[in-house]
Amino acid sequence: MDTVDVFKCLSAKNGAEVWAVRFPCMGELDFGASSRATPLIHDGVVFFFGAFGHLHAVEIATGEILWQMDIRDEFGADDQRKWGMCSSPLIVNGKLIVNPGAKAASLVALEPKTGKVVWKSPGSPASYGSFLAGAFGGRLQIIGYDLKTLGGWDAATGKRLWTLTPPRDNDFNVPTPVPFGDKLILTTENNGTRLFRFDENGVIDPKPIATHADLAPDSHTPVVVGKRLFGIWNRLYCLDLNDQLKTVWEGENDAFSSYCSIVAAGDRLLVTTLEGELLLIDAQADKYHLLGRVKLFEGERGVYSHPALVGTRLYLRGNFALVAVELKPE
Repeated sequence: MDTVDVFKCLSAKNGAEVWAVRFPCMGELDFGASSRATPLIHDGVVFFFGAFGHLHAVEIATGEILWQMDIRDEFGADDQRKWGMCSSPLIVNGKLIVNPGAKAASLVALEPKTGKVVWKSPGSPASYGSFLAGAFGGRLQIIGYDLKTLGGWDAATGKRLWTLTPPRDNDFNVPTPVPFGDKLILTTENNGTRLFRFDENGVIDPKPIATHADLAPDSHTPVVVGKRLFGIWNRLYCLDLNDQLKTVWEGENDAFSSYCSIVAAGDRLLVTTLEGELLLIDAQADKYHLLGRVKLFEGERGVYSHPALVGTRLYLRGNFALVAVELKPE
């Protein structure tokens, strides 16, 4: 059983610890009790969200805890969590959005400076995916999954605007929905990849514009580059978003047989693998074109964390180390 969780601030120059926040964290989860959520930085404050629902607002300059909350306890969430709380906090119009998954507070908006509740929306237990915000059908809304359905919530009031139930159930709902203009891309293990549109009231049309059954990852989130969608499920798929998700090409590589994450640029894809490799791929080519491959870790088999790209420097965390590499050509 794990007993403590820790969030650290490290020097970007040399990796030295600047400050750390440690707190009791008793329990057992698959893959350990460490945080799954990406820290959120906003207005000089970093928001940490732990796997058991501990939310911390910490001043970046000093490491001082400004406020903290156990959101599952605070809002009465009582469901069992095999993989813990996974969604990353989100700032929308000055409000901090988190998803306790409680009956009276499935989704909650807080004041970032104080943690005070702005609104809470009743609903179902939480899923394992993160939320996004955007204008769809001309209406600013927050979109994401609860345990079994996708939903859209009004960003100002928290009112649920619509519900989309997939034709096949038992999705884990881990991949984050992906915006494409005013449309939305969904991808899950039991329902494949689907492209949806919205009506003039901001309500999703339950019938997808296009589908692709073979791209069906259970945890990886695809990316958009121009008019193309790139996603990994046993291979790398390049799909045409302007032509019914038609396959442009498929890329075979031993690295694609398990979980990967992708960072997209204007004409490149940077894929990170469970073994701690980086693969650079041409996103504009008419066929799979691997431009380069480098291994950053030795003996790694579990690099699930998403890389962070700051300027020309890439940061990647493995099980035992954090590595920073310069991507700028010499």
